[in-house]
Amino acid sequence: MRIVFLGTPNFAVNVLKALFLSHHEIVGVITMPDKKGKRGNKTISSPVKEFSEKEGLKTFQFENINTQIKAIEELKADIGVTAAYGQILKEGVINVFKYGIINVHASILPKYRGASPVQCALLNGEKEIGVTIMKTVLAVDAGDILNIKRVVLNGQEKADECLEILSNLGGIATIETLDAIESDLIKPVEQDHTKASFCKKINKEDGKIDFTKESAEDILNKIRAFSPWPSVYFQSKYGQMKIVDATVKAEDTSKESLPGTIIGITNKGLWVKCKNGALEINRVQLEGGKVLEIREFLLGRPFQIKEEILAKG
Repeated sequence: MRIVFLGTPNFAVNVLKALFLSHHEIVGVITMPDKKGKRGNKTISSPVKEFSEKEGLKTFQFENINTQIKAIEELKADIGVTAAYGQILKEGVINVFKYGIINVHASILPKYRGASPVQCALLNGEKEIGVTIMKTVLAVDAGDILNIKRVVLNGQEKADECLEILSNLGGIATIETLDAIESDLIKPVEQDHTKASFCKKINKEDGKIDFTKESAEDILNKIRAFSPWPSVYFQSKYGQMKIVDATVKAEDTSKESLPGTIIGITNKGLWVKCKNGALEINRVQLEGGKVLEIREFLLGRPFQIKEEILAKG
């Protein structure tokens, strides 16, 4: 089949690679426009653009794809494949292709529609994640399901690891789906829209935590969900402190201590009482500093037992 691929971040690259190595023909790659870096005037291209140009694929960057229907028609593609592209497609674009557009979405639909499915799944402590290939329709992530791949988690994976796993699975599932469409063997399954859940866009402020108001389990879920961005952090007496790695002690025996206080210090971790349970902080990072094991951090920045870990004021 002749394919136009639409994608932008790292998640989309493994899907594009799978297509590139398959018997299907990529006649065009559409990705988001280059951006200016935060420092200086360096131009930053998307990971998809970098891969596409390296492999000599015809690459397009549209400010508004919905105004570029003629350019897409000229590619004479059979089907479109999207993976974290970054723009909402209108009916005119969807109807360009004989077989429409299929989308690679990093959740087990109908759960976790929207912009941050992996982060939301980890925040909710899901034991299983997955990737869904679905038919693109005008409503967000609401099209018929064409293929699903699932992964059982061990409880340690972070968002970036999950996205890498799912992008590889997404590539496999995309090829399977295209082969089935080509052979007229595809069997679409309508989503149960009554079971749909939706994810909001993640902001930097979402990573801020308060030990006095959150459980240890919830904070650990945040650490997994918000790695590498926006990260999990709190304001300490040494400045903004990011928690890179931690473990949970569900049963907290220090009943006399108040949430937000330090209840234990070892070479391995700094134990903090939470609203429920306790969190052992294992690796941390101050703003502008490097990631440190807690024993290294405490050498020059000590805390005391029963001390409040959150900065006052």
